[in-house]
Amino acid sequence: MNRIALLFLGLFAALAASWTGVILVNQGSVGRLARVVDANEGVAFPQPMPGLAQQGHLVYQDLGCAACHTQQVRRPGFGIDDKRGWGERHSVARDYLLEPRVLIGAQRIGPDLRNVGQRKDGQEGRDGREWHYRHLYDPQLTSPGSVMPPFRFLFETRKIVGEPSPKAIQSLLPASSQPPAGHEIVPTVRAERLVSYLLSLKDSYAYPEAANVYVAKSESQGGTAAEGAK
Repeated sequence: MNRIALLFLGLFAALAASWTGVILVNQGSVGRLARVVDANEGVAFPQPMPGLAQQGHLVYQDLGCAACHTQQVRRPGFGIDDKRGWGERHSVARDYLLEPRVLIGAQRIGPDLRNVGQRKDGQEGRDGREWHYRHLYDPQLTSPGSVMPPFRFLFETRKIVGEPSPKAIQSLLPASSQPPAGHEIVPTVRAERLVSYLLSLKDSYAYPEAANVYVAKSESQGGTAAEGAK
């Protein structure tokens, strides 16, 4: 009987130690994280997500985008995310500090989106917005061979009344996708919110906990630590 009690106590102690190490210690370290104030810029990082992007964050969840896309750039040596150009540095816990719900994702059927706003900035005009609209309307237009389905329900084909909408996208589409004469294709409010969210995804600030990776990468390339932190 005593042996059973000792065995039970031993198992309980092991589980308690594991739970403490995995849950409490990590929770405590993350809970102490705060925004970093850049003395040169006078700005605290990470910065709050713009209002429209916050609404797009909900659209991203609603559409289940996290089922096929991650939002976590891995360290050099733990994958080839850096070689794919998915981020200037690996993701750290501080990146997600202000997010109401962290959408790290389930699997990488599509590319990692943690820095997609930075990658598409300035691409095809309007700060990359047009690229995203084309991609959502028909992924084959921007990424031939993509397995991503088209999200055309995020767009509305409507009759032009008065002046054409400045948001219309039919000029970005091939002849086969043109609307009937006198009509235009415009993004819905959900599409605008989603694209605003995607464009907000930029983790370019070099936090202290990511500096060691820059140093190691810089030294391996024969550069200086300062060059690696750019």
